[in-house]
Amino acid sequence: MNIVAHNREEQFAEVVSMIRHTRSEVIRLANASLIDLYWRVGHYISDKIAVSDWGDGVVKQLSEYIEQKSPEIKGFSDKNLWRMKQFYETYKDADEKLSTLLRQISWSHNLAIMSRAKSEEERLFYLHLCVHDRLSFRQLNRQIDSALYERNALGTPKLSPVLREIAPQAEQIFRDQYVMG
Repeated sequence: MNIVAHNREEQFAEVVSMIRHTRSEVIRLANASLIDLYWRVGHYISDKIAVSDWGDGVVKQLSEYIEQKSPEIKGFSDKNLWRMKQFYETYKDADEKLSTLLRQISWSHNLAIMSRAKSEEERLFYLHLCVHDRLSFRQLNRQIDSALYERNALGTPKLSPVLREIAPQAEQIFRDQYVMG
């Protein structure tokens, strides 16, 4: 390959990189906006139910209203509206750091963590894990199924000092094998 073709290859690769970066950013911003919307809808429903303006049947009526008046709007079944309410109520007292984490992962990730984690600490653990390790939904489910939080809460495995000296990465290998196994 000559120098001109090589430079052009690098330039084209740079354009492709810009496109990919922008697409990722658009998806990230759209996801954060959806999470904000679900938060606001959940807050609205929670407030209406709390002051007894609405009973349980009103959420189903709202879902039907959305479907009739705006059939192009998807994802607002009564079941999903209840999840939005639960989402709001689960995290309404959370600090700003936690609120930021919630907006960095998908709705599916949030639902899995919210419905399967047993404590606030466990939810925070999995939220951090999702953001830090960029877990897919499938990877998140695998980590929850393998009780990663509980295993981490129990502490580090007891490895002999000799093993630690010979293979400093042994602890991580042990954990990786345990999670994958």
